[in-house]
Amino acid sequence: MSPETVARWGEAEAQRFLEGHDWTLLAKNWHCRYGEIDLIGRQGDMVVFVEVKTRRRRSFGLPEEAITPSKRRRLLRSAWTYLEENSLTGVDWRIDVVAIEGRPGRAPARLDHYRDALEADQDTFR
Repeated sequence: MSPETVARWGEAEAQRFLEGHDWTLLAKNWHCRYGEIDLIGRQGDMVVFVEVKTRRRRSFGLPEEAITPSKRRRLLRSAWTYLEENSLTGVDWRIDVVAIEGRPGRAPARLDHYRDALEADQDTFR
């Protein structure tokens, strides 16, 4: 099973979970020069940027441990770019992380949603 297949499954599971919590999808796999944002949505008046990390097993660590300082910087720059390009610079926004463990074709063994993940201390994911 390819990493792309696992990632697509994880993004679909994250989207399904978020939409079940009063969340509306605005964009999926949005690209800019700084990188990609997996999911962008609205929850009330809040624009939410979501990084989805999916792992089939823990041999490479927990999915959320893949959010490195450089990945955080790219996410922030990408979010700012999206807001500017869509004339949304005055709106409330945040960056969340959804960590998923499991395999395509089954329900996730674990799905954790970290709100305001980039505002939190590094220890949020431990």
